[in-house]
Amino acid sequence: MSSTQGPYLYDDDPAPLHTGTPRPARALILAVIGGTVAVAVGMAVGLPLVKGSPEEQARQVTGVFLAALAQDDLETAYGLLCAEERARVAPQAVPAEYAAGGTGEVTGTIADEVDGAPVQRVEVSWSDGSTSVLTVVSEQGARVCGTTSD
Repeated sequence: MSSTQGPYLYDDDPAPLHTGTPRPARALILAVIGGTVAVAVGMAVGLPLVKGSPEEQARQVTGVFLAALAQDDLETAYGLLCAEERARVAPQAVPAEYAAGGTGEVTGTIADEVDGAPVQRVEVSWSDGSTSVLTVVSEQGARVCGTTSD
C-alpha cells in the first residue's frame, strides 16, 4: 500500500520565493532617516514664514484687540487676553483696563523676557495723546497679557 494521498498536479517542490541575492537594508534605512530629517528642518524653517515672526504676531493680535475695543466687541477682546488676565479682569472691565485713552494704534514692538519667557512689548498711542505698552505672550497663539501706561 502506498502512502501517497492522491494525485498531484506537480511533482516538483514549490519554487523558492526569494531567488535573488539579498540586499542590505542600510540604504533604505538611511533614506528614511534622511527624509525625516529633511522634513523636520523644512518645517522648522517654514513655520515662521507661515505664522510670521513673534513681532508680526504681536502686532497683529494687538491690532485686532484694539479694533475690537474700538467697536465695543468685548467678546473678541476678552478672548484675546491670556488666561491670567481673563481670570483677573471681567469682560465688561476690559475697556476701562486696556483702552482708557480712547482709540489705540500700534506704534512699535520690543522683544523682552518675563520670568525667563519671551514676550513682546507692543507700544500703543491713544487718541487722547497718551501712550501705553501692552505685553503679548505666546499662549496657544499670541495673547495680550497686561498693560502699563507711560
